[in-house]
Amino acid sequence: MCNPTAVGQIAVVDAQALELIQHFHSPTTLAAILCRHPQWSPPAVTHAATLFYETGFLQDINQPTLADPIKQTQTLAAWLHITNACNLRCHYCYLHKNEEKMTSNTSRQAVDAVFRSAVKHHFRHVRLTYAGGEASLQPDHLLAIHDYAAQLAEEKGVQLSAYTLSNGVFLSQKLIQQIKERKIGIGISLDGVGDDHDRQRPFMSGRGSFKYIDKTITRLLENKLIPHINVTVSQCNLEGLPRLIEYILKRELTFTLSYYRDNEWSSNKSDLQFTDANIIAGMRAAFAVIAHHLPQHRLLGSLIDKADMTTPHMHTCGVGRNYLVIDQHGGVAKCQADIRQTVTTIDHDDPLAVIRTDRHGVQDVAVTEKEGCRDCQWRYWCTGGCPQLTYRLTGRSDIKSPNCNIYKALFPDALHLEALRLLTYISPFVL
Repeated sequence: MCNPTAVGQIAVVDAQALELIQHFHSPTTLAAILCRHPQWSPPAVTHAATLFYETGFLQDINQPTLADPIKQTQTLAAWLHITNACNLRCHYCYLHKNEEKMTSNTSRQAVDAVFRSAVKHHFRHVRLTYAGGEASLQPDHLLAIHDYAAQLAEEKGVQLSAYTLSNGVFLSQKLIQQIKERKIGIGISLDGVGDDHDRQRPFMSGRGSFKYIDKTITRLLENKLIPHINVTVSQCNLEGLPRLIEYILKRELTFTLSYYRDNEWSSNKSDLQFTDANIIAGMRAAFAVIAHHLPQHRLLGSLIDKADMTTPHMHTCGVGRNYLVIDQHGGVAKCQADIRQTVTTIDHDDPLAVIRTDRHGVQDVAVTEKEGCRDCQWRYWCTGGCPQLTYRLTGRSDIKSPNCNIYKALFPDALHLEALRLLTYISPFVL
């Protein structure tokens, strides 16, 4: 049971609880229900109705409507592209690699710019992502940037969290310990097991990278630094996705499944493009593996590309709203997938203000303003998909995602998985 256009809570109910809530399709009272069912316990019915009310399934018609569950974010997120160098040549990468990197001066100015905008717009929290290229190729620089950001956060009274993205080819024991000491989260890109990964993410020489990443994941786990696994799903690795999901779940790792996005550097790779039918079937095969290896943690923010079923929201991401992408030269763009399209620089007094007012390229459009989304029951979970992909393929920001049919097909499957997880790990309330 779920109402995705309200607070989005999910519940599994038995026949008796379902019968109870169906009495409320028309306004009624608990007293009236108990008259119809004298065998039901009044305290139990009251308790159940209270739970339904608190989780948003019921509403008191004599009280004001529930407050809007979609809250304004308190976080300013920034992507710091600290190097353009990388030791892999992933087939779907949107970057043209070279040896360029942020200088120490540029990186400090970048952090300064992020915090200037955070203070001006009253953000309570800054989240930095250290990326590239391959950020771990500049380990000392990465750590220096973070230490400066931590110092600035303390001075400004702003909370700081940080995350580094890595291809996982090699992370030294020393760097792992330094990242762990600073409480920096880490994400590892992994697209399959063995050849399924190697076909998409080879070294410059063309040889595979999986065995090196597998060793890195093992080393991270031995150091109790738990990586988050970022999976890019394409036609090329779709058949092997169930094996990858089993690999991830057996290691009790969190993960995110994202769909391949066409870009100018990968358009000639025909084996990456998928059809709606193929990816729906492939994802369902992966979901079947999850059903047999259910984790204790929720997966509602991980299963369907950029959709997030954990809470209702209006926007897929922070593009054009609360997100800065800073390249190695100090240019500021809206999205890392379009990092060359800078709209301002870190020298500006308030880069976020420029991002918010720029009317070129992808725009910040709420899902309630998108054609094809306004009346969809899944709108507050899907929010129209990746805005950059939609803009690239349609030239519009106010229209539904090209992946719309995929999302609609898979949402019920994802709900079913959450129901199985609840039945497995959550103690029930018995009416």
